[in-house]
Amino acid sequence: MKIGISCHHTYGGSGAVATELGKALAERGHIVHFINRSEPFRLGAFSKNIFYHEVEAMHYPVFECPFYSLALATKIAEVALYEKLDVVHAHYAIPHALSAMLARQMLEESCSEVKCFRLATTLHGTDITVVGADSSMHGAVRLAINKSDGVTAVSEFLKKETVKLFEPRRDVEVIPNFVDTELFYRMPQTTQIRDQLGLEGEKICIHISNFRPVKRIRDVLKTFHTLVQTISATLLLVGDGPERSDAETWARENGIGERVRFLGKIDDIVPLLSVSDLMLMPSSGESFGLAALEAMACGVPVIVTDMGGFPEFIANGKHGYLVELGNVGRMSEKALELLSDTDRWQTFSRNCLRQARKYQVATMVEKYEAFYVRLVEEGERKR
Repeated sequence: MKIGISCHHTYGGSGAVATELGKALAERGHIVHFINRSEPFRLGAFSKNIFYHEVEAMHYPVFECPFYSLALATKIAEVALYEKLDVVHAHYAIPHALSAMLARQMLEESCSEVKCFRLATTLHGTDITVVGADSSMHGAVRLAINKSDGVTAVSEFLKKETVKLFEPRRDVEVIPNFVDTELFYRMPQTTQIRDQLGLEGEKICIHISNFRPVKRIRDVLKTFHTLVQTISATLLLVGDGPERSDAETWARENGIGERVRFLGKIDDIVPLLSVSDLMLMPSSGESFGLAALEAMACGVPVIVTDMGGFPEFIANGKHGYLVELGNVGRMSEKALELLSDTDRWQTFSRNCLRQARKYQVATMVEKYEAFYVRLVEEGERKR
């Protein structure tokens, strides 16, 4: 099968999932074409079945809005025409599904005899709960959903939110996010990693995100601030974004600047997860929470908020703890309990490994393959 994938290329869960899905599909013999503004950050080495098409958007001072969505539509149409794509998989309703929908209209307009691709759209969260919830974008998101041939969501939570906000005319199928446990695992030799970071025998907490307000970085820092009053620990903050500068200032002003490492964007996070003892994710909205699943695959227990997609794969008191939004005191208390009890930590770590295997990439890729086949067969029946 020939599959086009359009996704956000930047640091974040949706781009990671879309890229890993494409790589897995290519390994299974499918031809995969990534159509993006820039190369996806998780793409890595190319293979004989993977192709990348860069979208170049013009800029013109008369217009306030960038031309990216239109340029993306043109590029999708071009690739679909010449590469004879069977499916275009858009990750996010806007701009990717909307651009793919326009690309299909371009093909139909230019050549009525062209066999048009089937449009699969995966909703990841922000396109529904933030962009779609805005009145200026609501109609566009609903159109993208309804004009797709098939729609998936990464969690039951997100499916319910989509139905509640948009009342879509088509069914939304849930295919959860996934992790490749052959790539994400707890590395046995961690002394060198600790030496590189200048770490000794202290406990290591970690947070990975794009530092947007929804990630609540301040809650991470407050939790850690309380924690280090009792035990020796270091906090690794991986990623970058609008909240980083404020976080750095807060850490310095509250006396934990030397214990917090702002590492920036790092593609290979497995070594960092391998030395970590606990992940903190107090987000106010996670449709799934891929970073937590990747941490669990590396044997790292997690403390997260009891909302969004987290409760669908994290059991309280088994893989870590679910706490109320903004309850820094509770998060600190549970972090201290877990990091102070070696036997409990080891039990939680083993539980995390077992749970992560249930979300192995191969299982989810098979679901997407079946999804694509169904869309293509439905298209053939309509012709």
